[in-house]
Amino acid sequence: MPLWPVYTGTNEPHDGITELPPPPPWRAFDGGPPLPSPDATADAAAVSPDRTHRAATYRATEETVQLVNAALYLRRPLLVTGPPGTGKSSLVYAVARELRLGPVLRWNITSRSTLHDGLYQYDPLSRLYAARHTTAPADSGIEDHLRLGPLGTALLPYERPRALLIDEIDKSDLDLPNDLLNVLEEGQYEVPELIRGARDTPVADVLVHGTDQRVPVERGRVRCQAFPFVVLTSNGEREFPPAFLRRCVTLRLRQPDDARLADIVRAHFDEEPDAYAQSLISRFLSRVGGGDLATDQLLNAIYLARSSDLGADSLDELAERLMPYLGEAQHTDAF
Repeated sequence: MPLWPVYTGTNEPHDGITELPPPPPWRAFDGGPPLPSPDATADAAAVSPDRTHRAATYRATEETVQLVNAALYLRRPLLVTGPPGTGKSSLVYAVARELRLGPVLRWNITSRSTLHDGLYQYDPLSRLYAARHTTAPADSGIEDHLRLGPLGTALLPYERPRALLIDEIDKSDLDLPNDLLNVLEEGQYEVPELIRGARDTPVADVLVHGTDQRVPVERGRVRCQAFPFVVLTSNGEREFPPAFLRRCVTLRLRQPDDARLADIVRAHFDEEPDAYAQSLISRFLSRVGGGDLATDQLLNAIYLARSSDLGADSLDELAERLMPYLGEAQHTDAF
């Protein structure tokens, strides 16, 4: 019988991803030839110590576990919304670590981001310069000036799904969510520059995102075999087209309650919150309704309380300065 849940939220790495049932018939992909998945032990080298720590200490709610598994089973992107500091981007690192999906591919979205940026980057000027200093055919060597982007790499025909973070999609141009629809629906894309050179180079070895590894691309066409685990994060600053939302599994993260905050503190500091830490948790929760606060702010205040010899009054004053409402750096209301 297939395993449910595949992602458990326990932070214990395992190979349960191999027990996923076949995809729905309308989400089956047949890309190839298959590529071996990156070694999961490369995670620590691929991301910062901060991301590694957050992946190991992430605390998933029951709703998060259920909807992550729904996205994995259905081979659908997971759209994660919620206030800043609720762990939206940390989630993908935790899932990749537990399921041994290898290093997370990350695409940070700005107002200038385009679909092309996510798929691949091609530098025609460097190729033109190289052509002036070689006698090679005009359409040869294209692969030396082309690198797949995070989305383009995630859609390669890996044996296991890659993990892809498309961070802060609501910062994008209005057209980007619609532009993503076809690629995420079809699980494939084309590289016109390689298609044009396919007569001379039917198989091009191109660089992938984030490493110096090269992978073969046949006749400029890429199609996934295992649909990647795609997490798109949003701070809820804009609405998305219905067609885009229909193709995603949507998870809304909320500010954690008292018990979950204590669990988060316990995970980060590897011990029970002491009396002062518990008082900071209570104060943090009492302020949540007045504006946006991030869990990071609470963790910073608790760390300094544990690591300094300041008195209670000084600690209270410092904690207040460390936990202003986000976007209101000059906010001075007391706890």
